[in-house]
Amino acid sequence: MDVRRREPGDLGACARVLAEVHRTDGYPVDWPELPERWLSPPALIGAWVAEHEGVTAGHVVLSRGEPDDAAPALLRRRDGVPVEAVAVVGRLFVAPTARGLGAGALLMARAGREAQARGLRPVLDVLASDTAAVALYDRLGWSPLGSVEQHWGPGRTVTVRCYAAPA
Repeated sequence: MDVRRREPGDLGACARVLAEVHRTDGYPVDWPELPERWLSPPALIGAWVAEHEGVTAGHVVLSRGEPDDAAPALLRRRDGVPVEAVAVVGRLFVAPTARGLGAGALLMARAGREAQARGLRPVLDVLASDTAAVALYDRLGWSPLGSVEQHWGPGRTVTVRCYAAPA
């Protein structure tokens, strides 16, 4: 398994893997109208892909927090870390056929190293119902910051668990 910086030409393959993950796991919960654009949030710092035997196997991004991101706010409240000193890990997914090969851990480590090289503290949030992702973050030693309820449209509330990278 290799992890490298995502190139513009990787977006199509990443979107196809994302579609497979969405069909299998329901991530992302709301399918984006433009998946390739969704993979590059506005405050993007960097993005990486995992490859297994030359095939795209996973993806992760690191970005600046947005005003409604819960994890940076919880970290500020818990540790006094200003939002400007935080980077958000997101858009993490691994192809169902590549699971169990360490891609998720490698992608998380790569995003974390980039954040730390920039003097930023990595955080993330995840749906509490996504037990596989929660288990990964717990296994990697990420510390829980708390859970929050978020409103994702009329009559739709979800519980999101927030984490900070190990210090």
